[in-house]
Amino acid sequence: MSGTHSVLGVVLAAGRGKRLGPLTSHGSKAMVRIAGQPMIARVMDMLIDGGCNRLVVVAHPSDAPLVGFLRGEPWASRVRLAFQERRLGMAHAVTCATPAIRLVGVSEFVLASCDNVYPRGHVSALRERRRDAGLDAALTLMRVTADQIPTLAVVSMRDGLVDAIVEKPRPEDAPSDLGVPSLYALSVEILDLLPGVPVSNRGEYEFPDALRLLIEAGGRVGGLVVERRLTLTRPLDLLPLSQLYLHSDPSCAVVARELPDGVAIIPPVRIENEVELGPECTIGPDTVLESGCRVGRGAVVRRAVVHGGTTVEPGAMIEDAILF
Repeated sequence: MSGTHSVLGVVLAAGRGKRLGPLTSHGSKAMVRIAGQPMIARVMDMLIDGGCNRLVVVAHPSDAPLVGFLRGEPWASRVRLAFQERRLGMAHAVTCATPAIRLVGVSEFVLASCDNVYPRGHVSALRERRRDAGLDAALTLMRVTADQIPTLAVVSMRDGLVDAIVEKPRPEDAPSDLGVPSLYALSVEILDLLPGVPVSNRGEYEFPDALRLLIEAGGRVGGLVVERRLTLTRPLDLLPLSQLYLHSDPSCAVVARELPDGVAIIPPVRIENEVELGPECTIGPDTVLESGCRVGRGAVVRRAVVHGGTTVEPGAMIEDAILF
């Protein structure tokens, strides 16, 4: 597929995810499992559901698990890989993806980070907003609190269009409470502006600066407010993400092994193969037990994710927790 028949999604997945601690000690944030699937698969499924039938993923060349995953089925025929050898920011990552984007031959693309998912229908609505309003860029917008403002870009609006965008301001310097999480519907014209993006005080090339250049060049930039997103930034973020898929995807909520006597299951749960369960334990609701974990006799595990190699001691009470 190429040209006007393709809708392209671009996923930025070259980051390590240092704030996830031990969860990324042997792999990247993109490969952290969410109810049985890597986080990046959740993001790609979201883009496909939003109409993207081709994908470009920007990876770090050292991330062999991610590269191997994308070169396997079912992704090999749908995903084109690009590589960001130096982690120099989001605008730099899109620059690394530019040859692959141009090779597909599209006039627009959806840009997403590998660590955020949005309500079903938002990707389609964002694409429609860009098209129907004649925008060069449609930004996902979200109302944010003062403590969230320093973590993302913030915009001001005039006559329904974005007229200013500031990257990670102090709360007192923010032009509004409209933050910009990393999901955009973009004209490929944004690619021509990337060489002009300056290096920031953090030593990175920030994508909001590309949007600022687009506004200064007379481009039309608008937005679509979303009420909620789920992000994978810290270990406890696994809980709401896992709960989302346990409740919305029946293929996630499965018990893949026989249960010992007296085990009580309160759905939805995911109990993978090679989980060692003791008798008389209680599992669920909203719980994921990954292959290789052990739960002792009489333990209670609810609203939790237990990673492989972890042991829940007999009689323990585990609630609202991530064990790894």
